[in-house]
Amino acid sequence: MADTLVARGARAISQETLPRSSSRGLAIWTVAAAAMMVALLAPALWNGFPLIFPDTGGYFGAPIRHALENGRSAFYGAFLDIGIPLSFWPCIVVQAAMTVWLFLVTLRVNGLGERPWLATAIVVFLSIATSLPWFAAQLMPDILFPAAVLALYMLAFTPDRLGKVESYGLAAVIACAVPSHMAAAGLCAAIVVTLWLMTFVPRLPLPKPRLTFAAGAVAVGIVLCPVSNLALTGSFSFTPGGPQFLFGRLIEDGIVARYLDDQCPDPSIKLCAYKDELPDQADDWLWGNSPLYKLGGWTGHEAEEKRIIRETLMLYPLDHLATAIAATLNQFASFESEISTDDNQPTFNSFEEIVPQLLPSLMAARQQTGGLDVAPLNNLHVPVAGFAIAAIILALLLRRRLAITPEAAALCLTILIALAANAAICGIFSHPVDRYQSRLVLLAPFAVALLVARRAVRPRPL
Repeated sequence: MADTLVARGARAISQETLPRSSSRGLAIWTVAAAAMMVALLAPALWNGFPLIFPDTGGYFGAPIRHALENGRSAFYGAFLDIGIPLSFWPCIVVQAAMTVWLFLVTLRVNGLGERPWLATAIVVFLSIATSLPWFAAQLMPDILFPAAVLALYMLAFTPDRLGKVESYGLAAVIACAVPSHMAAAGLCAAIVVTLWLMTFVPRLPLPKPRLTFAAGAVAVGIVLCPVSNLALTGSFSFTPGGPQFLFGRLIEDGIVARYLDDQCPDPSIKLCAYKDELPDQADDWLWGNSPLYKLGGWTGHEAEEKRIIRETLMLYPLDHLATAIAATLNQFASFESEISTDDNQPTFNSFEEIVPQLLPSLMAARQQTGGLDVAPLNNLHVPVAGFAIAAIILALLLRRRLAITPEAAALCLTILIALAANAAICGIFSHPVDRYQSRLVLLAPFAVALLVARRAVRPRPL
């Protein structure tokens, strides 16, 4: 089944987005597209089932239960639900096909189109040296983060090199990424705003970004957030849980403990009764056996959490500033690849409740039987990512000496903006987690591969 879906995805890529100058050329592109698809889906194929995460069950369960879950997008959940009849394999095939298409279009607008083996080599390299396939093959919206960044880059900096269908396809990627995760919404908005502010910088050696269409795609995605929730769950609202994630970070950084030390005893603050039971980690507060669930859970304690956040901002502004900067820097430098193997019980519960027929296949996969460990890969992934970040910064600084084209420089800059914005959004409003940055840092090696390819081969006329 999985092989058939991969083949169909490869044919779709070759027939709809690649040159068709001859039957031989089409055959080459079909083989190349199939190779790229297999590379991106290799972790799931080896696992025997699409990769899961503790949050996966919350996503596909939200539309079926008609109830919003904290931090779980019903919009992305509906996408997963489409794949249930075929054990979710269509979902990761679509994710892989989208990723391959975005890479191919990015290469083409930078003068590297019509080179099937070059594209294949880059995708295979990224599949070995980065976390890319572990996100493409996972039932989570994380792969939409780098997808949205590439789409925004091309709509902003290379619109004249795109066909009409390509432009609307890129806009659709953005519009779907935004409601799939609130952090993606913040990331896309931050990139658009930053690029807009840069238009006021005189003599910037980059193409002037054209942001109207890109900003429109982001706006459509933002509107889709409450509209899709209304259609799927009956609740016209954004995905809940934002204050709780921030509150967890304030617990981890000690700000809540300081506030309770200063304010308690205070009968109006229910948390005072548990001031000596606060955990040290945000995840322990949110997901562990913490006082949160004695105080009414995520919904029941939300009002008091918002009150404490407001009051600590007024009482300890410098502490908030210092911890926010530290969290951003920590998140920026935290990008190890990781896969969940021992805390997936929430997803197991959803499988048992909603799709019990798939539970045996899920539990037989290597991810659940101890045969999946990505930790050794970080001996390669982490230095490659670190080197790539340094390389794209250096490429921007030495743009003229290295003869970096304006479009390639714009790609490097967009990736750096995305990495910085993502680090701030996730580090401050949640807490630093490797997965949050590793899903984006894979774009840095892609940019380096593109720069190297441009120097090694003669770019084709655009």
